[in-house]
Amino acid sequence: MSKIRVSGTEITIIQKNDEDYICLTEMVANIDDGNRLIERWLNSKTTVDFLGVWEQLNNKDFKTPEFRGIRENVGSSSYFLSVKKWVDQTNAIGVYAKPGRHGSGTWAQVDIAFEFCTYISPEFKLLLITEFKNLKKREAKGLDQVWDFRRFLTKANWRIQTDAIQEILIPLRNLPKAKEGIIYAEEAEVLNKVVFNKTAKEWNAENPDLVKKGHNIRDYGNTHQLIVIGNPEPLNAELIRNKIPQYDRMQ
Repeated sequence: MSKIRVSGTEITIIQKNDEDYICLTEMVANIDDGNRLIERWLNSKTTVDFLGVWEQLNNKDFKTPEFRGIRENVGSSSYFLSVKKWVDQTNAIGVYAKPGRHGSGTWAQVDIAFEFCTYISPEFKLLLITEFKNLKKREAKGLDQVWDFRRFLTKANWRIQTDAIQEILIPLRNLPKAKEGIIYAEEAEVLNKVVFNKTAKEWNAENPDLVKKGHNIRDYGNTHQLIVIGNPEPLNAELIRNKIPQYDRMQ
């Protein structure tokens, strides 16, 4: 168990099944009606979509039919989704509620906790990620290991985009199997151009020595850029599914 302090609030991080989980209840401890904030976040269709994708990517026992039923009902005035109901009905592992006096509250795997931070405020999210990054650096030094927060931040939503590419763009382009990677690379370059104002190809040409060491454009983004580049990926996936041309998606 570890603790970090964000805006004067002490927040606990624990390890569960080799994953970091952050206490959402502690995150909102100094916010008026904080527990209601968690409830409102959970009862958003956008949140349920995110949780569903996370579970499908990370939980082989996730009950997809039950998830679809929840998704149809969430957001209506007559339906209330609690963490316990979500876990009991879908066999979810990304969030859980722990009763009792010690360690009680709502907990979320770190990818999901960062997503919840967006609901609180962009400033709180940036501060939490910075403190989490510093914690991991300290842990890495103690264990003589390397923990790269840049690659951690950019991986969270990437699969959502690649699934849309596989589902929509690859059949449309009808390329040979060996050349399908071109489409994935093109879509990665869309986000690079939007966030870094240059493509990875352009960055590679400017930094050949770094490329030889296995580095890439996203390794040198600042924390703000890496948060930003992760957020448009679900949006880009949705635009792809609606068959919006690449130029229009970039705009």
